[in-house]
Amino acid sequence: FINMAYNYLNYILDYFYGLPIWLGIVIGCAFCFFIIQMVYYWGFFTNIFRFKRKCRKNKVSFLESFPPVSVIICVKNEEVNLNDKLPKVLEQDYPDYEVIVVNDSSSDETEEVLAIMKTRYERLHTTFVPENAKFIDSKKFALTLGIKAAKNEILIFTDADCEPKTEKWLKNIVRNFTEDTQIVLGYGGYKRKKSLLNYIIVFDTLFIAIQYLNYSLSGKTYMGVGRNMAYRKSMFIESKGFTAHLNLQSGDDDLFINETATKTNTRIEISPDSITISEPKDTFSMWKRQKERHLSTSGHYRFGSKALIGVEVFSRGLFYASLIALLISFDLVAAYIATGMFLIRYITQYIIINLTAKQLGERKYYIGILILDILLPLINLNIQIKSLFRGKEKYKWK
Repeated sequence: FINMAYNYLNYILDYFYGLPIWLGIVIGCAFCFFIIQMVYYWGFFTNIFRFKRKCRKNKVSFLESFPPVSVIICVKNEEVNLNDKLPKVLEQDYPDYEVIVVNDSSSDETEEVLAIMKTRYERLHTTFVPENAKFIDSKKFALTLGIKAAKNEILIFTDADCEPKTEKWLKNIVRNFTEDTQIVLGYGGYKRKKSLLNYIIVFDTLFIAIQYLNYSLSGKTYMGVGRNMAYRKSMFIESKGFTAHLNLQSGDDDLFINETATKTNTRIEISPDSITISEPKDTFSMWKRQKERHLSTSGHYRFGSKALIGVEVFSRGLFYASLIALLISFDLVAAYIATGMFLIRYITQYIIINLTAKQLGERKYYIGILILDILLPLINLNIQIKSLFRGKEKYKWK
């Protein structure tokens, strides 16, 4: 065995000694990018599993009381969703809460639907944004109105096209508001449908959640989703709300969290009862438009957040590029090295992504992981490049 190991080591050394300089550099680069990817997957993206293990061992403290809370929902032309989704928010198994719906100048029957529902639910309260009100981002103004109208310290946010998965949603989100907690981030998934677009949307949403939830557990919170998150009213007031980015069309959820989250004031909640489900976009152009709006704020993240996200994406792209270079080098050993790193990374992705998907109630992914791992960054890059040539554009939230 020792002789075999010695001979094998000599073979490796002789191989690398006789390599062309360019091929040695490519192998070295591929290995570096591979290591970076492994650090992200095993170092960051497994935080959720460690967190769940702590919860099972009762090493994570939760609030035992049920303080009064306010749920805030902004709506614009949502008469259908209000009839279908709002009752599931109003019928939560929680002792003391109010639901504030802000009607942002709807032109459909939203106001009439809300009036009828107020006769059925005492905890439902409504306010509105005047039709002639002019703001760069009307949703931020609508949210501010709802926050000011809220009578409780703990504020829970969701959207009109969202529904809690169970009646325990509020209890699971609120239990995280211990003394030091200012922000709680939840998971907002999309309803699964039998279409290629839906397959892409659900995976994209899942992978974004893998990033922001795991980074938050590392003390590097950079965003949340307005479909399912919560924070304290006092924090919103002390941080002057959305003042820092009123000039932007979006950012009421991700930018606000990026600015206010610290290493110690944010927690996540990923129990099955804490999840909300939303209606996905039906066409590629609608989904692309949605991503344009979301990506328009990413350039305003803190430098550390941009670096954390950017290094993963760039190392991923360069990893694939270096593997291709090794495969077309017509060097058999280099091809074996490339194949080995590729398979190890894919197996890592398969395990971590699908275990997280199971935790969050999402479908299992197979070969689609490889395709979307390359496709989604290219779609994002295409959107961002086009936005540079278009300049500033108004992205209405509805």
